[in-house]
Amino acid sequence: MPGTALIVIDMLSTYAHADAEALVPSVRDALPKITKLLEHARVSASPVVYVNDNFGEWRSHHGEILRAALAGRHADLVKPIAPDENSLFVVKARHSIFFETPLAYLLGQLGTERLVLCGQVTEQCVLYSALDAHIRHFDVVVAADGVAHIDAELAEAALRMMHSNMSAAICPVDDIAFDGRSTQ
Repeated sequence: MPGTALIVIDMLSTYAHADAEALVPSVRDALPKITKLLEHARVSASPVVYVNDNFGEWRSHHGEILRAALAGRHADLVKPIAPDENSLFVVKARHSIFFETPLAYLLGQLGTERLVLCGQVTEQCVLYSALDAHIRHFDVVVAADGVAHIDAELAEAALRMMHSNMSAAICPVDDIAFDGRSTQ
């Protein structure tokens, strides 16, 4: 669909945080679907925007963040979804992809009206990002099987909230279209 961008949230991670071991199994489950989303967004020439924490390293840029993630404990979770040369990158410092970042401006320049969200963590950064996208009048789609969680119950509640309170479409990756075709 014209005006659709894929937003990959916080997938470039070193997994060196307190909740990492609870998160990793869910990331492993979501990884094939995120990979599929990336492939289909790229084939349809839809913008792919990685929005990632900088882990408090304020001098870092996307190359350094990627290198650190690839050198981390779970590089196998990063390699399959690493940005390509056409990917866009925005560094964030808090939960929302929009909080004090240039993302809204970038999406405006791209003519984006619809965001497909994937990544981690469903009950944290994905939830807050969906809310901020909704209040900025973007159509929001959350790839239900392309997001990873720390707490399964909170993740389910977050998905229900995104659907009920933010009018987000919550659907499997196979039902998400970028250029008018489903990803199947």
